[in-house]
Amino acid sequence: MEFNREFILGCSAIGAGLAVIAGIGPGVGQGIAAGHAASAVGRNPGAKSSITSTMLLGQAVAETTGLYGLLVAILLLFVKPLLWGLN
Repeated sequence: MEFNREFILGCSAIGAGLAVIAGIGPGVGQGIAAGHAASAVGRNPGAKSSITSTMLLGQAVAETTGLYGLLVAILLLFVKPLLWGLN
């Protein structure tokens, strides 16, 4: 089956859009984590530094998913590896 240039570019754009959707999960998760951390600090103000450091570490780990999705989207939009064989 032969694919033309426009078809490959269109599929790359759709794939990039789907990859960016990966940023929704970390955004929701970080919002929930920040809300729970604020609630925990409200209950126990003395543990503020421990709660904050644990929350920030968890948010940094969660953010990697969104960054990987963004990286895939950028690669699909700008590198276009499937077009090397096409003229």
